[in-house]
Amino acid sequence: MKIYQYDAFSERPNRGNPAGVVLDADHLTETEMQNIAHIVGFNETAFIIPSKKADIQIRYFTPGHEMDLCGHGTVASLIALYEQKGILDINSVETKAGIINARINQQGSNVSVKMQQIPAKFIQFEDSADELAYVLEIEKNEIEDKWPIVYGSTGIWTLIVPIKKLSSINKMSPKTEEFPKVLSQIPRSSIHPFCLETYNQNVHMHGRHFSSPFSGTIEDPVTGTASGVMGAYHINNIEKVNTNALFIEQGQEIGRDGFVKVNVVKTNDIIEVEIEGKGVFVKEITV
Repeated sequence: MKIYQYDAFSERPNRGNPAGVVLDADHLTETEMQNIAHIVGFNETAFIIPSKKADIQIRYFTPGHEMDLCGHGTVASLIALYEQKGILDINSVETKAGIINARINQQGSNVSVKMQQIPAKFIQFEDSADELAYVLEIEKNEIEDKWPIVYGSTGIWTLIVPIKKLSSINKMSPKTEEFPKVLSQIPRSSIHPFCLETYNQNVHMHGRHFSSPFSGTIEDPVTGTASGVMGAYHINNIEKVNTNALFIEQGQEIGRDGFVKVNVVKTNDIIEVEIEGKGVFVKEITV
């Protein structure tokens, strides 16, 4: 098998979020896809197969299980199709979360992917904030109490945790195996702390993403779906306007920094999210 490694949300190899991409995966069984993802070891490997409902279908696998949707896997897949096969006419993608609009945005030599996500949903966190702070290895008073702790989803559930200072996020060393005890409402959820203090003065928010222990990974460098949730959270709780364009940074703590642009539109109670990111080819992997 030939797998293409693309680093999403970066223009520099070995930054951003690495994804494996298998361009012609229609002959693979689900078990084979899972085995390949486990061998490759990236947070996600994307498998592109034909679709009867959209232009293509993508299935996303962590080393431990299949995901309904993956932002960096989608960005990597569309850029791989463009660079490896010259395919530009992708506008819709079938995923387990539903059919989404996703397309290459080409302006001269500048190539990025714009990807719609599922309208945002939120559920109030009802477990112990003290225990949540404990599994993140911070003090409870480091959690920002001006805004709520919530489960959020634009296709994948994650727990959004507002933090007062960047230094608190920087020092986190999560007790991953204990996440399900603290996340009784959605035990397989990841945890995504954020703050408004940033490394780069030209961005609006900083995030960090700690994977569910069921996924077989510890930390996601730059998370497209969670960045979409952050954008929806921002418009819902922090700056309550109808539209917003945000730039989000992630990955600095583990040397894989990258950036996601998030466009958010709120109409009545519906929050629509689109993310945009770049990607760069790194290498071919043979399995």
